[in-house]
Amino acid sequence: MNLHPVIFAGGSGTRLWPLSREFYPKPFLSITGPHTMLQETILRLDGIAGMVRPIVVCNEEHRFLVAEQARQIDRMPESIILEPMGRNTAPALTLAALALQSQVQDDEDPLILGFHADHAIGDVAAFRSAVETAAKLAATDCIATLGAPPDSPHTGYGYIRMGEELPVDRGVSNCSAYELAEFVEKPDKTTAKRMIETGKYLWNSGMFFMRASVWLEELERFRPDIVQACRKAYDKGAEDGIFYRPDPEIFSECPADTIDYAVMERITASDYDGRRRAVVVPLDAGWSDLGSWAAIMDISEKDSNGNVINGDVYVHEMRNSMIYGEHRLVSVVGLKDVIVIETVDAVLVADKNRVEDVKTLVDVLKRDSRYEQENHRRVHRPWGWYETVDFGQRFQVKQLTVNPGAALSLQMHHHRAEHWVVVSGTAKVTKAGEQFLLHENQAAYIQIGEQHRLENPGTIPLKIIEVQTGSYLGEDDIVRFEDRYNRS
Repeated sequence: MNLHPVIFAGGSGTRLWPLSREFYPKPFLSITGPHTMLQETILRLDGIAGMVRPIVVCNEEHRFLVAEQARQIDRMPESIILEPMGRNTAPALTLAALALQSQVQDDEDPLILGFHADHAIGDVAAFRSAVETAAKLAATDCIATLGAPPDSPHTGYGYIRMGEELPVDRGVSNCSAYELAEFVEKPDKTTAKRMIETGKYLWNSGMFFMRASVWLEELERFRPDIVQACRKAYDKGAEDGIFYRPDPEIFSECPADTIDYAVMERITASDYDGRRRAVVVPLDAGWSDLGSWAAIMDISEKDSNGNVINGDVYVHEMRNSMIYGEHRLVSVVGLKDVIVIETVDAVLVADKNRVEDVKTLVDVLKRDSRYEQENHRRVHRPWGWYETVDFGQRFQVKQLTVNPGAALSLQMHHHRAEHWVVVSGTAKVTKAGEQFLLHENQAAYIQIGEQHRLENPGTIPLKIIEVQTGSYLGEDDIVRFEDRYNRS
């Protein structure tokens, strides 16, 4: 039995600002170890019987981040479906179900396993065992989910109420599973505490497993508008190598909704042949959605005073706090219950008990068009990355790193000239129709209006210092003539 993982990588992670930004959000960050959250999600699927290469659903802006991070761990997806705009998990899962149905043999009904790209799992072996149990249940035409046993009256999670334990003939003889009796939206602390005391509630992990036909059947019952919009957008879509783009105009008309709201909450009370179609498998594996700095602090190693320290940090008489330094010395004295996050271009200081409000702060930054909400100083591109070193009136200095075999587009600028100096590696330069190589300490000058391209023909990263001069230095002053990454 083949298992088809679908990974949702469209989350914004605004509550983890300033580390998480709009164009480099939480799934692409290394938070719990050397790998990014997306990479961890893919790697923990290894060892599960029947698991095939995943489908990843993400935002158009993040497509090359997904592809590059998958390439780094040698786990390229089967395909990457690009949402023209975010419409939440129900449309994302629907696009994946339609894609799988179009790819498999006529007599196969794909078994889908839906995961979020930005969750943490402490016990991977327990996770794999629970997934295998849920997959067996899903193969009997159930919709199964995983629920994490709560260890505190958390108000940031939804809850699942367990019903009757499933009998052995449902295929779960070696692991407990239950009818899914009810979803409970994020409760207040008193309600959450009362629910936990009953022993009947689990945290809603947001992981769901079902056959493609079952999902489309249930969605057709409850939200036919989503099915119809997704089917039309997918049928009118276009393939671009590993990427698949649904029609943006049609998809923009698709309503936004979650898997929970669109289907799961509506079928918990439905009976099929005398049994519940919605079931839940307990997941006792140290699950967290890492939705805030407090959540990251909860799973991190602490010193004797309850502090989480990361980076070049000095503290004195600090308690129950998290201090994260990324680019410089950070010193904090005499505080408790605070979060301090330092990056190269932004610093966050917050009460540990108010970190949910970081999202509100990010909304204000977005309203005011602050670039710190969108990008880090280092901006990733399909060919590598660039970082602004200095800027002022009529000039800007950048460091560029071009990956081996990669190339910028053939382009020109109306308002700026560029001076390139090779720091390391070999550059292949196209300039006004001519091509030549540059080596370490050699340079090229690109005039305003001159067609040009920078490539790395070598096997090591190409590092360039670029000095821009001109009346306007914005990133939108690029006219592309050719681009191997199909950017406009």
